[in-house]
Amino acid sequence: MTLTVHDAAATARLLPWAPLADAVAAVLARKARGLVHAPERLALPLPGGGTLLVMPASDPELAVTKLVSVSPGNPARGLPLIQGEVVALDAATGVRLGVLDGPEVTARRTAAASLLAAQLLAPDPEGPLLVVGAGVQALAHAMAFTAVLGVREVYVAARSLPRAEALADRLRALGAEAQAVASPSAVLERAALVVTATSSPEPVIGEGVRDDVFLAAVGSFQPERAEIPEALVRRCSLFVDDLAAARAEAGDLLRADIDFSRVTPLEAVEARLELSGPVLYKGVGHAALDLAAARLAFPRP
Repeated sequence: MTLTVHDAAATARLLPWAPLADAVAAVLARKARGLVHAPERLALPLPGGGTLLVMPASDPELAVTKLVSVSPGNPARGLPLIQGEVVALDAATGVRLGVLDGPEVTARRTAAASLLAAQLLAPDPEGPLLVVGAGVQALAHAMAFTAVLGVREVYVAARSLPRAEALADRLRALGAEAQAVASPSAVLERAALVVTATSSPEPVIGEGVRDDVFLAAVGSFQPERAEIPEALVRRCSLFVDDLAAARAEAGDLLRADIDFSRVTPLEAVEARLELSGPVLYKGVGHAALDLAAARLAFPRP
């Protein structure tokens, strides 16, 4: 049996935004019932500050293992920052079903989880949207939010204004009314949706947000790093992709010394909530989301 290996373009075609958000919701519902198993991910240091991540997950029908490397020196070498794959297999027999492109799965399932969170939690899900960052996750989130939520007005801020302008150009080509801004503060009070997708060790936005803002902080997954200022985190209703992972890796919450009894895992939200005040969804990445992508790409009987 020849194992099909899907490249990034083929993986993207298998994972359209709205069905993927639905698949994430379905897997999280199964996780809440104890049907999904995913241990804490294994992170091994690599030379040059790199990291090797190993992330398995399973349910009664399907199992996956994601193996990805994050190599900070790669962009200077002309190589992708993140490389890897997701292997899917039949849970009962162990038969391999196929291989998905790891970076594409990571980008899409992360954005789909944020999209689901916005559908359930955002007071004003149609925007305007401010994206902080100009990399893969910034693009994926802007694409997902414009495609499914109906967001048309998008602002892009990044450390490099030319990179922000390049992302805005790409989004305009996809039909969005996108523009680059020199700083998040220029439009922060206007934005109803804010996505931070950076590798910054320190907050990338200020505290001056709308009272009904929805924030998705997805760029950092280390306890010492935070994209959202502590005072703003303390004002927010708090949600995470996985509670155990957030306790170990959600620097935005840990640095704000949050009582985790205030934090709700996304799997516990079964219907849209009407919330007052700012809402923060913190995503650190969890193998259950990779399982959701694999279930969509390789449907089981």
